[in-house]
Amino acid sequence: MRTRTLTFGLYADEQGLAWVRTLVEDAAGSRSARIVSETVTTADGYDFLAEQWAVEHPAQSSGARQPMELRVHLACSLRAWRATRKTVIETLCPEGPAPHTCRVPWSAA
Repeated sequence: MRTRTLTFGLYADEQGLAWVRTLVEDAAGSRSARIVSETVTTADGYDFLAEQWAVEHPAQSSGARQPMELRVHLACSLRAWRATRKTVIETLCPEGPAPHTCRVPWSAA
């Protein structure tokens, strides 16, 4: 097994970040991937997510949300990494016939 990295840009507050962390933990655990480490940094490179929030939630305050990057290092196979990433992305922004907004604006690297 190798250490592989999941990287997500987020526009979130503490509650949104905790939700995404739980998504990653659940998806990794169900695929026998082990979380080795995690880092969260503020990241100006995801400012476009703040713009997305403003468009999707007009006249609503962004509150304590800020652009950040979540990096999770997993010990797992490539197959498990791909499955974990896919599950997290599908949960972050589920597809469907109706228009929707994502609970936490995000970007995957």
